[in-house]
Amino acid sequence: MTTTIFALSTAPGRGAVAVLRVSGPRAKATLKALAGTCPAPRRASVRSLADRQGREIDSALVLWLPGPGTYTGEDSVEFHVHGGVAVVNALVEALLGQGLEPAEPGAFTRRAFENGKLDLAQAEAVADLIDAETEGQRRQALSQLGGALGRIHLAWREELVEVLALLEAAVDFPDEEVPSDVADRSRPGLERLAAQLHLALADAQRGVAVREGYKIALIGAPNSGKSTLLNALAGRDAAIVTAAPGTTRDIIEVQMVLGGYKVVIADTAGLREAADEIEAEGVRRGMVWAAEADLRLWVADGSLEHGLPAPEGVRAGDVCVINKADLPAGGQTPVAIQEAAAFSLEVHRISARRGEDLGALLSALTGRVVEQLGSGSPPTATRLRHARLLQEAYDRVVSALEQTEAPELAAEDVRLAARALDRITGAIHPEDVLDRVFSSFCIGK
Repeated sequence: MTTTIFALSTAPGRGAVAVLRVSGPRAKATLKALAGTCPAPRRASVRSLADRQGREIDSALVLWLPGPGTYTGEDSVEFHVHGGVAVVNALVEALLGQGLEPAEPGAFTRRAFENGKLDLAQAEAVADLIDAETEGQRRQALSQLGGALGRIHLAWREELVEVLALLEAAVDFPDEEVPSDVADRSRPGLERLAAQLHLALADAQRGVAVREGYKIALIGAPNSGKSTLLNALAGRDAAIVTAAPGTTRDIIEVQMVLGGYKVVIADTAGLREAADEIEAEGVRRGMVWAAEADLRLWVADGSLEHGLPAPEGVRAGDVCVINKADLPAGGQTPVAIQEAAAFSLEVHRISARRGEDLGALLSALTGRVVEQLGSGSPPTATRLRHARLLQEAYDRVVSALEQTEAPELAAEDVRLAARALDRITGAIHPEDVLDRVFSSFCIGK
Protein backbone atom coordinates (compact mmCIF):
# COMPACT_ATOMS: atom_id res chain seq x y z
CA MET A 1 0.00 0.00 0.00
CA THR A 2 1.49 3.37 -1.04
CA THR A 3 -1.43 5.64 -0.18
CA THR A 4 -2.38 6.90 3.25
CA ILE A 5 -6.11 6.93 3.92
CA PHE A 6 -8.37 8.50 6.50
CA ALA A 7 -12.02 8.35 7.51
CA LEU A 8 -14.44 9.38 10.20
CA SER A 9 -15.02 6.24 12.28
CA THR A 10 -17.79 7.58 14.48
CA ALA A 11 -21.30 8.33 13.30
CA PRO A 12 -21.58 11.46 11.13
CA GLY A 13 -23.31 14.52 12.47
CA ARG A 14 -23.17 16.34 15.80
CA GLY A 15 -21.80 14.40 18.77
CA ALA A 16 -19.72 14.68 21.91
CA VAL A 17 -16.60 13.16 20.33
CA ALA A 18 -15.61 12.31 16.78
CA VAL A 19 -12.82 9.88 15.90
CA LEU A 20 -10.89 10.11 12.63
CA ARG A 21 -8.57 7.26 11.74
CA VAL A 22 -5.49 7.44 9.51
CA SER A 23 -3.61 4.44 8.10
CA GLY A 24 -0.62 4.24 5.78
CA PRO A 25 3.02 5.27 5.37
CA ARG A 26 2.37 9.00 5.89
CA ALA A 27 0.48 8.55 9.16
CA LYS A 28 3.35 9.64 11.43
CA ALA A 29 4.34 12.59 9.24
CA THR A 30 0.72 13.73 9.17
CA LEU A 31 0.49 13.58 12.96
CA LYS A 32 3.65 15.66 13.32
CA ALA A 33 2.42 18.18 10.76
CA LEU A 34 -0.90 18.72 12.56
CA ALA A 35 0.14 18.23 16.21
CA GLY A 36 3.74 19.47 16.12
CA THR A 37 5.15 16.42 17.93
CA CYS A 38 4.54 12.71 17.96
CA PRO A 39 3.58 11.23 21.36
CA ALA A 40 4.90 7.94 22.67
CA PRO A 41 3.45 4.90 20.88
CA ARG A 42 0.03 3.74 22.11
CA ARG A 43 -0.23 6.48 24.73
CA ALA A 44 -3.14 8.89 24.46
CA SER A 45 -1.93 12.48 24.56
CA VAL A 46 -3.59 15.87 24.31
CA ARG A 47 -2.36 17.99 21.42
CA SER A 48 -3.43 21.22 19.79
CA LEU A 49 -4.09 20.56 16.10
CA ALA A 50 -3.42 23.19 13.44
CA ASP A 51 -3.67 23.23 9.64
CA ARG A 52 -0.87 24.15 7.20
CA GLN A 53 -1.61 27.87 7.64
CA GLY A 54 -1.17 27.54 11.39
CA ARG A 55 -4.87 27.98 12.17
CA GLU A 56 -5.94 26.04 15.22
CA ILE A 57 -8.45 23.25 14.52
CA ASP A 58 -9.11 21.83 17.97
CA SER A 59 -7.58 20.54 21.17
CA ALA A 60 -7.60 16.79 20.59
CA LEU A 61 -6.65 13.45 22.07
CA VAL A 62 -4.24 11.75 19.66
CA LEU A 63 -2.87 8.23 19.43
CA TRP A 64 0.23 7.16 17.50
CA LEU A 65 0.02 3.44 16.62
CA PRO A 66 3.10 2.16 14.76
CA GLY A 67 2.69 -0.90 12.57
CA PRO A 68 2.61 -3.80 12.23
CA GLY A 69 0.85 -4.12 15.59
CA THR A 70 -2.27 -2.27 14.45
CA TYR A 71 -5.68 -3.18 13.06
CA THR A 72 -4.55 -2.67 9.46
CA GLY A 73 -0.94 -3.78 10.02
CA GLU A 74 0.22 -0.31 8.95
CA ASP A 75 1.29 2.82 10.80
CA SER A 76 -1.90 4.38 12.12
CA VAL A 77 -3.09 7.50 13.91
CA GLU A 78 -6.32 8.33 15.68
CA PHE A 79 -7.61 11.87 16.25
CA HIS A 80 -10.28 12.18 18.97
CA VAL A 81 -11.77 15.64 18.52
CA HIS A 82 -14.89 17.45 19.67
CA GLY A 83 -17.85 16.15 17.69
CA GLY A 84 -19.07 19.39 16.11
CA VAL A 85 -19.58 19.29 12.36
CA ALA A 86 -17.33 22.32 11.81
CA VAL A 87 -14.48 20.75 13.81
CA VAL A 88 -14.67 17.51 11.83
CA ASN A 89 -14.83 19.35 8.51
CA ALA A 90 -11.79 21.46 9.43
CA LEU A 91 -9.78 18.35 10.34
CA VAL A 92 -10.86 16.62 7.13
CA GLU A 93 -9.65 19.62 5.11
CA ALA A 94 -6.33 19.56 6.97
CA LEU A 95 -5.87 15.83 6.22
CA LEU A 96 -6.66 16.41 2.55
CA GLY A 97 -4.11 19.21 2.59
CA GLN A 98 -1.49 16.69 3.74
CA GLY A 99 -2.13 14.59 0.63
CA LEU A 100 -4.17 11.87 2.35
CA GLU A 101 -7.02 10.12 0.54
CA PRO A 102 -10.55 9.55 1.89
CA ALA A 103 -11.12 5.86 2.62
CA GLU A 104 -13.63 3.86 0.60
CA PRO A 105 -16.11 1.59 2.43
CA GLY A 106 -14.23 -1.28 4.07
CA ALA A 107 -10.80 0.13 3.19
CA PHE A 108 -9.32 -0.31 6.69
CA THR A 109 -10.54 -3.91 7.02
CA ARG A 110 -9.43 -4.70 3.48
CA ARG A 111 -5.91 -3.57 4.38
CA ALA A 112 -6.08 -5.72 7.51
CA PHE A 113 -7.00 -8.68 5.30
CA GLU A 114 -4.30 -7.98 2.70
CA ASN A 115 -1.68 -7.55 5.44
CA GLY A 116 -2.57 -10.93 6.98
CA LYS A 117 -4.30 -9.60 10.09
CA LEU A 118 -7.61 -11.26 9.22
CA ASP A 119 -8.79 -13.93 6.82
CA LEU A 120 -11.73 -13.12 4.55
CA ALA A 121 -14.27 -14.86 6.79
CA GLN A 122 -13.01 -12.84 9.77
CA ALA A 123 -13.23 -9.65 7.71
CA GLU A 124 -16.86 -10.45 6.89
CA ALA A 125 -17.45 -11.00 10.60
CA VAL A 126 -16.32 -7.43 11.28
CA ALA A 127 -19.17 -6.15 9.09
CA ASP A 128 -21.59 -8.62 10.68
CA LEU A 129 -20.61 -7.46 14.18
CA ILE A 130 -21.21 -3.82 13.25
CA ASP A 131 -24.60 -4.74 11.76
CA ALA A 132 -25.60 -7.09 14.60
CA GLU A 133 -29.04 -6.25 16.00
CA THR A 134 -29.66 -9.36 18.10
CA GLU A 135 -27.75 -11.35 20.69
CA GLY A 136 -27.58 -14.33 18.33
CA GLN A 137 -26.03 -12.23 15.56
CA ARG A 138 -23.53 -10.73 17.99
CA ARG A 139 -22.40 -14.12 19.31
CA GLN A 140 -22.07 -15.60 15.84
CA ALA A 141 -20.09 -12.65 14.51
CA LEU A 142 -17.72 -12.71 17.49
CA SER A 143 -17.14 -16.45 17.06
CA GLN A 144 -16.37 -15.96 13.37
CA LEU A 145 -14.14 -12.96 14.09
CA GLY A 146 -12.22 -15.17 16.53
CA GLY A 147 -11.46 -17.54 13.65
CA ALA A 148 -13.89 -20.38 14.46
CA LEU A 149 -15.13 -20.74 10.89
CA GLY A 150 -11.60 -20.50 9.47
CA ARG A 151 -10.30 -23.21 11.82
CA ILE A 152 -13.00 -25.64 10.67
CA HIS A 153 -12.19 -25.07 7.01
CA LEU A 154 -8.43 -25.21 7.64
CA ALA A 155 -8.81 -28.67 9.21
CA TRP A 156 -10.70 -29.88 6.12
CA ARG A 157 -8.08 -28.39 3.84
CA GLU A 158 -5.24 -30.11 5.69
CA GLU A 159 -6.98 -33.45 5.26
CA LEU A 160 -7.41 -32.70 1.55
CA VAL A 161 -3.66 -32.03 1.30
CA GLU A 162 -2.91 -35.40 2.87
CA VAL A 163 -5.28 -37.11 0.44
CA LEU A 164 -3.73 -35.23 -2.48
CA ALA A 165 -0.23 -36.37 -1.47
CA LEU A 166 -1.32 -40.01 -1.72
CA LEU A 167 -3.01 -39.52 -5.09
CA GLU A 168 -0.08 -37.60 -6.57
CA ALA A 169 2.33 -40.27 -5.37
CA ALA A 170 0.32 -42.82 -7.36
CA VAL A 171 0.33 -40.55 -10.44
CA ASP A 172 3.93 -39.28 -10.34
CA PHE A 173 5.72 -42.42 -9.21
CA PRO A 174 3.86 -45.37 -10.76
CA ASP A 175 7.04 -47.38 -11.32
CA GLU A 176 8.87 -46.36 -8.17
CA GLU A 177 9.05 -48.16 -4.87
CA VAL A 178 5.74 -46.92 -3.49
CA PRO A 179 2.99 -49.23 -2.27
CA SER A 180 0.70 -50.40 -5.07
CA ASP A 181 -2.35 -49.45 -3.05
CA VAL A 182 -1.23 -45.89 -2.34
CA ALA A 183 -4.17 -44.39 -4.27
CA ASP A 184 -6.62 -46.65 -2.43
CA ARG A 185 -5.29 -45.32 0.88
CA SER A 186 -6.79 -41.94 0.02
CA ARG A 187 -10.33 -43.33 0.05
CA PRO A 188 -10.96 -43.33 3.84
CA GLY A 189 -9.91 -39.69 4.06
CA LEU A 190 -12.15 -38.75 1.14
CA GLU A 191 -15.08 -40.61 2.67
CA ARG A 192 -14.58 -38.80 6.00
CA LEU A 193 -14.44 -35.45 4.22
CA ALA A 194 -17.53 -36.22 2.16
CA ALA A 195 -19.45 -37.09 5.32
CA GLN A 196 -18.25 -33.97 7.17
CA LEU A 197 -19.01 -31.66 4.24
CA HIS A 198 -22.44 -33.25 3.82
CA LEU A 199 -23.23 -32.48 7.47
CA ALA A 200 -21.80 -28.98 7.05
CA LEU A 201 -24.11 -28.31 4.11
CA ALA A 202 -27.10 -29.50 6.11
CA ASP A 203 -26.07 -27.08 8.88
CA ALA A 204 -25.17 -24.18 6.58
CA GLN A 205 -28.67 -22.70 6.67
CA ARG A 206 -28.36 -22.23 10.44
CA GLY A 207 -25.59 -19.66 10.19
CA VAL A 208 -27.30 -17.86 7.31
CA ALA A 209 -30.57 -17.75 9.27
CA VAL A 210 -28.87 -16.26 12.34
CA ARG A 211 -27.37 -13.52 10.17
CA GLU A 212 -30.29 -12.80 7.84
CA GLY A 213 -33.23 -13.91 9.97
CA TYR A 214 -35.21 -17.09 10.64
CA LYS A 215 -38.09 -17.05 8.14
CA ILE A 216 -41.65 -17.93 9.15
CA ALA A 217 -44.40 -17.89 6.51
CA LEU A 218 -48.12 -17.52 7.28
CA ILE A 219 -50.08 -19.52 4.73
CA GLY A 220 -53.70 -20.53 4.36
CA ALA A 221 -57.02 -19.69 2.70
CA PRO A 222 -58.29 -16.11 2.36
CA ASN A 223 -60.00 -14.67 5.47
CA SER A 224 -58.45 -17.26 7.76
CA GLY A 225 -56.89 -14.46 9.83
CA LYS A 226 -53.28 -14.45 8.59
CA SER A 227 -53.06 -10.65 8.48
CA THR A 228 -54.74 -10.31 11.88
CA LEU A 229 -52.26 -12.82 13.32
CA LEU A 230 -49.32 -10.95 11.76
CA ASN A 231 -50.52 -7.69 13.33
CA ALA A 232 -51.03 -9.39 16.69
CA LEU A 233 -47.52 -10.88 16.65
CA ALA A 234 -45.97 -7.60 15.50
CA GLY A 235 -47.92 -5.52 17.99
CA ARG A 236 -48.87 -3.02 15.29
CA ASP A 237 -51.00 -2.71 12.13
CA ALA A 238 -48.45 -4.02 9.62
CA ALA A 239 -51.06 -5.55 7.29
CA ILE A 240 -54.45 -4.30 6.12
CA VAL A 241 -57.31 -6.38 7.54
CA THR A 242 -60.72 -6.42 5.83
CA ALA A 243 -63.55 -8.88 5.39
CA ALA A 244 -62.98 -8.91 1.62
CA PRO A 245 -61.15 -12.06 0.46
CA GLY A 246 -57.86 -11.46 -1.32
CA THR A 247 -56.97 -8.20 0.46
CA THR A 248 -53.33 -9.28 0.81
CA ARG A 249 -51.82 -9.31 -2.68
CA ASP A 250 -48.11 -9.05 -1.94
CA ILE A 251 -45.79 -10.40 0.76
CA ILE A 252 -45.76 -8.30 3.96
CA GLU A 253 -42.73 -8.92 6.15
CA VAL A 254 -42.32 -8.07 9.83
CA GLN A 255 -39.07 -8.41 11.76
CA MET A 256 -39.07 -9.61 15.35
CA VAL A 257 -36.60 -10.89 17.93
CA LEU A 258 -37.41 -14.26 19.50
CA GLY A 259 -35.04 -15.86 21.96
CA GLY A 260 -32.28 -13.42 20.98
CA TYR A 261 -32.52 -14.26 17.27
CA LYS A 262 -33.79 -12.21 14.34
CA VAL A 263 -37.04 -13.59 12.90
CA VAL A 264 -38.83 -12.50 9.72
CA ILE A 265 -42.55 -13.34 9.66
CA ALA A 266 -44.34 -12.95 6.33
CA ASP A 267 -48.05 -12.65 5.56
CA THR A 268 -48.77 -14.14 2.14
CA ALA A 269 -51.71 -13.96 -0.23
CA GLY A 270 -54.58 -16.30 0.57
CA LEU A 271 -54.32 -19.59 -1.30
CA ARG A 272 -57.27 -19.96 -3.65
CA GLU A 273 -58.17 -19.83 -7.34
CA ALA A 274 -57.07 -16.28 -8.13
CA ALA A 275 -59.70 -13.78 -9.25
CA ASP A 276 -57.30 -11.80 -11.46
CA GLU A 277 -53.74 -11.68 -12.74
CA ILE A 278 -52.47 -9.51 -9.87
CA GLU A 279 -53.79 -11.87 -7.21
CA ALA A 280 -52.38 -14.87 -9.13
CA GLU A 281 -48.93 -13.29 -9.06
CA GLY A 282 -49.30 -12.59 -5.33
CA VAL A 283 -50.22 -16.23 -4.68
CA ARG A 284 -47.23 -17.41 -6.73
CA ARG A 285 -44.81 -15.16 -4.86
CA GLY A 286 -46.24 -16.25 -1.54
CA MET A 287 -45.78 -19.92 -2.38
CA VAL A 288 -42.15 -19.30 -3.38
CA TRP A 289 -41.45 -17.39 -0.13
CA ALA A 290 -43.12 -20.11 1.93
CA ALA A 291 -41.17 -22.87 0.18
CA GLU A 292 -37.89 -21.15 1.12
CA ALA A 293 -38.97 -20.37 4.70
CA ASP A 294 -37.57 -22.18 7.73
CA LEU A 295 -41.08 -22.74 9.13
CA ARG A 296 -44.65 -22.42 7.85
CA LEU A 297 -47.71 -21.61 9.96
CA TRP A 298 -50.88 -22.94 8.38
CA VAL A 299 -53.57 -20.56 9.60
CA ALA A 300 -56.98 -22.22 9.42
CA ASP A 301 -60.34 -20.56 10.13
CA GLY A 302 -61.71 -22.84 12.86
CA SER A 303 -65.22 -21.37 12.49
CA LEU A 304 -65.47 -22.24 8.78
CA GLU A 305 -68.44 -24.49 8.10
CA HIS A 306 -66.76 -26.69 5.50
CA GLY A 307 -63.33 -28.11 6.25
CA LEU A 308 -60.40 -27.44 3.90
CA PRO A 309 -57.35 -29.70 3.60
CA ALA A 310 -53.85 -28.53 4.45
CA PRO A 311 -52.61 -26.15 1.74
CA GLU A 312 -49.92 -27.03 -0.76
CA GLY A 313 -46.47 -26.47 0.67
CA VAL A 314 -47.13 -27.66 4.21
CA ARG A 315 -44.33 -29.92 5.43
CA ALA A 316 -43.87 -32.29 8.32
CA GLY A 317 -42.88 -30.36 11.41
CA ASP A 318 -44.71 -27.16 10.48
CA VAL A 319 -47.34 -25.59 12.75
CA CYS A 320 -51.12 -25.56 12.39
CA VAL A 321 -52.79 -22.49 13.91
CA ILE A 322 -56.56 -22.90 14.23
CA ASN A 323 -57.76 -19.32 14.42
CA LYS A 324 -61.02 -17.70 15.55
CA ALA A 325 -61.31 -19.84 18.67
CA ASP A 326 -63.61 -17.13 20.06
CA LEU A 327 -66.27 -18.22 17.53
CA PRO A 328 -68.22 -21.50 17.48
CA ALA A 329 -66.16 -24.28 15.95
CA GLY A 330 -67.15 -25.28 12.43
CA GLY A 331 -66.22 -28.18 10.20
CA GLN A 332 -62.72 -26.76 9.64
CA THR A 333 -61.61 -27.45 13.21
CA PRO A 334 -61.80 -31.28 13.17
CA VAL A 335 -60.49 -31.38 9.58
CA ALA A 336 -57.50 -29.20 10.52
CA ILE A 337 -56.75 -31.38 13.55
CA GLN A 338 -56.92 -34.49 11.36
CA GLU A 339 -54.71 -32.96 8.67
CA ALA A 340 -52.25 -31.76 11.30
CA ALA A 341 -51.90 -35.29 12.63
CA ALA A 342 -51.28 -36.61 9.12
CA PHE A 343 -48.48 -34.08 8.55
CA SER A 344 -47.10 -34.25 12.12
CA LEU A 345 -47.94 -30.60 12.72
CA GLU A 346 -47.96 -28.96 16.12
CA VAL A 347 -51.47 -27.52 16.74
CA HIS A 348 -52.39 -24.25 18.45
CA ARG A 349 -55.93 -22.88 18.84
CA ILE A 350 -56.01 -19.10 19.16
CA SER A 351 -58.06 -16.00 18.60
CA ALA A 352 -55.78 -13.56 16.80
CA ARG A 353 -58.43 -10.82 16.99
CA ARG A 354 -58.76 -11.04 20.78
CA GLY A 355 -55.17 -12.14 21.44
CA GLU A 356 -56.26 -15.34 23.17
CA ASP A 357 -53.50 -17.95 23.61
CA LEU A 358 -51.02 -15.91 21.57
CA GLY A 359 -48.55 -16.24 24.43
CA ALA A 360 -48.45 -20.01 24.07
CA LEU A 361 -47.94 -19.70 20.31
CA LEU A 362 -45.13 -17.17 20.71
CA SER A 363 -43.49 -19.37 23.33
CA ALA A 364 -43.65 -22.36 20.96
CA LEU A 365 -42.18 -20.33 18.09
CA THR A 366 -39.40 -19.03 20.33
CA GLY A 367 -38.58 -22.60 21.33
CA ARG A 368 -38.39 -23.64 17.68
CA VAL A 369 -36.06 -20.76 16.80
CA VAL A 370 -33.72 -21.35 19.74
CA GLU A 371 -33.66 -25.11 19.13
CA GLN A 372 -32.78 -24.74 15.45
CA LEU A 373 -30.36 -21.81 15.67
CA GLY A 374 -28.91 -22.13 19.14
CA SER A 375 -26.55 -25.07 18.66
CA GLY A 376 -23.38 -24.72 20.69
CA SER A 377 -21.10 -25.57 17.75
CA PRO A 378 -19.87 -22.76 15.45
CA PRO A 379 -21.73 -22.61 12.11
CA THR A 380 -19.89 -23.86 9.04
CA ALA A 381 -21.29 -21.02 6.91
CA THR A 382 -22.78 -17.63 7.68
CA ARG A 383 -23.34 -16.34 4.15
CA LEU A 384 -24.69 -17.77 0.94
CA ARG A 385 -21.18 -17.32 -0.52
CA HIS A 386 -19.83 -19.77 2.05
CA ALA A 387 -22.62 -22.28 1.41
CA ARG A 388 -22.05 -22.24 -2.37
CA LEU A 389 -18.32 -22.86 -1.94
CA LEU A 390 -18.98 -25.65 0.57
CA GLN A 391 -21.29 -27.24 -2.00
CA GLU A 392 -18.56 -26.96 -4.63
CA ALA A 393 -16.02 -28.59 -2.31
CA TYR A 394 -18.44 -31.40 -1.46
CA ASP A 395 -19.23 -32.06 -5.15
CA ARG A 396 -15.52 -32.27 -5.96
CA VAL A 397 -14.83 -34.70 -3.11
CA VAL A 398 -17.72 -36.92 -4.24
CA SER A 399 -16.37 -36.77 -7.81
CA ALA A 400 -12.92 -37.80 -6.54
CA LEU A 401 -14.45 -40.82 -4.82
CA GLU A 402 -15.97 -41.88 -8.14
CA GLN A 403 -12.59 -41.75 -9.94
CA THR A 404 -11.38 -45.05 -8.49
CA GLU A 405 -9.47 -46.06 -11.62
CA ALA A 406 -8.11 -42.62 -12.50
CA PRO A 407 -6.02 -41.17 -9.65
CA GLU A 408 -4.93 -38.25 -11.83
CA LEU A 409 -8.58 -37.15 -12.22
CA ALA A 410 -9.26 -37.71 -8.54
CA ALA A 411 -6.21 -35.57 -7.68
CA GLU A 412 -7.56 -32.71 -9.80
CA ASP A 413 -10.93 -32.93 -8.06
CA VAL A 414 -9.20 -32.77 -4.68
CA ARG A 415 -7.20 -29.72 -5.77
CA LEU A 416 -10.40 -27.98 -6.85
CA ALA A 417 -12.08 -28.88 -3.54
CA ALA A 418 -9.18 -27.31 -1.64
CA ARG A 419 -9.41 -24.19 -3.82
CA ALA A 420 -13.10 -23.85 -2.99
CA LEU A 421 -12.34 -23.94 0.75
CA ASP A 422 -9.48 -21.47 0.28
CA ARG A 423 -11.86 -19.01 -1.34
CA ILE A 424 -14.03 -18.98 1.80
CA THR A 425 -11.19 -17.67 3.94
CA GLY A 426 -9.61 -15.69 1.11
CA ALA A 427 -6.40 -17.69 0.71
CA ILE A 428 -7.38 -17.63 -2.97
CA HIS A 429 -9.57 -14.72 -3.96
CA PRO A 430 -10.75 -13.27 -7.27
CA GLU A 431 -10.53 -9.47 -7.06
CA ASP A 432 -14.23 -9.05 -7.84
CA VAL A 433 -15.10 -11.12 -4.74
CA LEU A 434 -13.09 -8.76 -2.53
CA ASP A 435 -14.70 -5.72 -4.16
CA ARG A 436 -18.15 -7.18 -3.47
CA VAL A 437 -17.36 -8.14 0.14
CA PHE A 438 -15.77 -4.87 1.24
CA SER A 439 -18.17 -2.57 -0.62
CA SER A 440 -20.85 -3.60 1.88
CA PHE A 441 -18.85 -2.15 4.82
CA CYS A 442 -19.41 1.25 6.33
CA ILE A 443 -16.83 3.98 5.71
CA GLY A 444 -14.22 4.13 8.46
CA LYS A 445 -14.06 0.36 9.00
